[in-house]
Amino acid sequence: MPTLDVASHAKTLETQSAANVLQWTWDTFGADAAATSSFQTHSLPLLHLIATTVPELPVLFLDTGFHFPETLRFRDRVVEELGLNLQVLKTRMGHERFQEKHGQLHRRDPDLCCHLNKVKPLQRAMADRMAWVAGIRRDQTAQRQDTPVLAGPESVDRYDVYKICPIASWTEAQVQRYRAEHDLPEHPLGDQGYASIGCAPCTQPVTSGDSRAGRWANHTKTECGLHFDTDPEESA
Repeated sequence: MPTLDVASHAKTLETQSAANVLQWTWDTFGADAAATSSFQTHSLPLLHLIATTVPELPVLFLDTGFHFPETLRFRDRVVEELGLNLQVLKTRMGHERFQEKHGQLHRRDPDLCCHLNKVKPLQRAMADRMAWVAGIRRDQTAQRQDTPVLAGPESVDRYDVYKICPIASWTEAQVQRYRAEHDLPEHPLGDQGYASIGCAPCTQPVTSGDSRAGRWANHTKTECGLHFDTDPEESA
């Protein structure tokens, strides 16, 4: 793994366009970098930038087995239209075996459910990589408000990789403007009130201005654990 002066590079990248950040990532890490995407409406600008700037960059999708069918169809449509290098990640035991063993774990312990279906598969995928490109933004949640464009391995929980967030400083208005400028599609559940879409059992339409209010609506949980450690009980 290259040893980078994270503070210096982060300061420089903060002033660069998202396309330039992606190009720097590819020039620095090449095929040892990978992006992740949930293929929501707000994912489209970063995916479009990847397709037009670094099309060989792998895009990882965490298939928990609990996604809305609409999400999977939307993913396939976007991958085909943009020509993305998609790689699908799943639990080692598979979804059917997971349900046989854990039942409705998402109701009893949503942190552990996310950990087993998302964090563990991503850990395995990142074990041989050096950099992770993520689409999170500072304006999405309070926990994300200090998201740097570049973070070093010592500050990236569990993964031991450099983490790059090319659109960290973007606002929701910028996302929508980019979508309009490039005629990017909307997730089919968007017009049904789903502003932030995760697994079907844990996602509801929202009526407030908080786009993530429909995620884990009956729990205090606000993050799946990919970006922030939720410290699940492994013994469940």
